[in-house]
Amino acid sequence: MTRPARPLPARHLRPPMGWNSWDCYGTTVTEEEVLANAEFMREHLLPHGWDTVVVDIQWYEPTARAHGYNPDAPLVIDGHGRQLPAPNRFPSAAGGAGFGPLAARVHAMGLRFGLHIMRGIPRRAVEARLPVLGTRFTAADVADTGSVCPWNSDNYGLDHDHPGAQAYYDAQVAQFAAWGVDFVKADDMLFPYHERDIAAYARAVGRSGQAIELSLSPGTDMSLARLDHLREHAAMWRVCDDLWDRWEDVEAQFARMARWAPWQGEQGWADADMLPLGRIGIRAERGADRQCALTRPEQVSLLTLWLISRSPLMMGGDLPTSAPETIALLTNDEALDVLWHGTGNREVLRERDLVLWTARDTDGHTRYAAVFSLADEERRFEVPLGSVGATSRDRVRELWTHADTAHDGRRLAPVLPAHGAALYRLADSRRE
Repeated sequence: MTRPARPLPARHLRPPMGWNSWDCYGTTVTEEEVLANAEFMREHLLPHGWDTVVVDIQWYEPTARAHGYNPDAPLVIDGHGRQLPAPNRFPSAAGGAGFGPLAARVHAMGLRFGLHIMRGIPRRAVEARLPVLGTRFTAADVADTGSVCPWNSDNYGLDHDHPGAQAYYDAQVAQFAAWGVDFVKADDMLFPYHERDIAAYARAVGRSGQAIELSLSPGTDMSLARLDHLREHAAMWRVCDDLWDRWEDVEAQFARMARWAPWQGEQGWADADMLPLGRIGIRAERGADRQCALTRPEQVSLLTLWLISRSPLMMGGDLPTSAPETIALLTNDEALDVLWHGTGNREVLRERDLVLWTARDTDGHTRYAAVFSLADEERRFEVPLGSVGATSRDRVRELWTHADTAHDGRRLAPVLPAHGAALYRLADSRRE
């Protein structure tokens, strides 16, 4: 028996959920493609908690291409060095309108609008010595030309010992707020850990007058020692480099999320990265146009880990052209309950090819368990009920198949495919 749908917790009590253009369109997404994904989200995903549409990197690059970045790209910037949407890709931005018209259309669908931005200030603004809005300084005065991103040449870093550096971020984020931006993914912040940039950007968000969620990337070698600083300044932060549709990428997340899961909550969310599911690679950084190369069991394992570890969910595939079975995974409310209502989520066992996670529900009596197989072939596992906090009286339901699972009062005995997973809800049968 399926439980009645439960109301969603308040947004600040659950991880962000949305769509991001990177995995399918890389640097090249267009206004038409953003709107197509937003319309699909409104129709099919919004009732299931998915509410944010994010335009990823280089929306200000008119000559953007798949599989890399153009050196010395002709970025579209205003007279104060702030990025503007490229009108050839975002026609509604013409005449200085920026993302205002597109954000308004997304908001009219009941959705939130987000964008990606790189740390620092455009090199073109520095070379042109453009004035920093509201100051007597120029971009050249506030830039740190020795601080550069190793994989993208658009920007220089900022010299945070200069008073004009904060003013640049303030002006940039103020423009985003005027457009109606609700979510900013700030990149090149975490590798290495740019502590002063993070604090300055969060300060600019606070001064903007708009309730903007701040997401930090890319997260390579992230340390729990940074937790307090991250919680003070951001809504979510990546704990890895870019993740793609390869099992080795997914498997590496088990250890990372086991470290971070005990700290998940309304003070901030450790992000296991976007979901490279559905149709990806259309014009992306990596690979050709394809449906996700993970097997179906691997996709279930990926989503199960993200849910049980309470990671933010940012769908990377093109929604309108992704397979219906992918959309079914994203809209499984029984499984999503683990993300929305889980507490005390943690890994409790990792032994050879078996990984176990458990969580409690905020209702006070329901529990969840995730059983993962790291084996390269089908395998039967024996999981003592006590190891997942269950008793012989418990009714056990597998949430991906919506099927009750028989047990002998002592153990579960799932047969899992290679790299597969099962996600269980456990509750005393007398209360169900």
